[in-house]
Amino acid sequence: MKYRFINHTADIAFEVYGSSLAELLKNAALAFYDAFVDLSRIGESKEVEIEVEGEDDEMVLYRWLNELLYLFDTQFFAAKEIKAEVRERGRIEAIGKLRGGNLTPEMVKVEPKAITMHKFGIERSLEGFKAFVVVDI
Repeated sequence: MKYRFINHTADIAFEVYGSSLAELLKNAALAFYDAFVDLSRIGESKEVEIEVEGEDDEMVLYRWLNELLYLFDTQFFAAKEIKAEVRERGRIEAIGKLRGGNLTPEMVKVEPKAITMHKFGIERSLEGFKAFVVVDI
């Protein structure tokens, strides 16, 4: 399982899974776009690269999701294909290549406002990573 949506009273919440931090970031992007966009209507003509860094896994995931939200809000961009790479050089760096296209209003299911810190976190286990994310709508 890559991700699953959690019932939440006023926001969108999901758990996301990955065997590595890179896979967790990829699956978080898939969950984000699946929650807010009719992906069957998105083209694949545009590629966008993103880079974020942080002192720990949680900060990297938080910044990663905020970068997706920024692209959604300012460039009306949503991705169907996501590649993520993680490097550790004192700080954790994440590089993403997103392939997708521009949004039109009828493609948007509901509009995200903010990535929240409410119950936000990552758990590590022998199986890999699990994160919980709530997005304000």
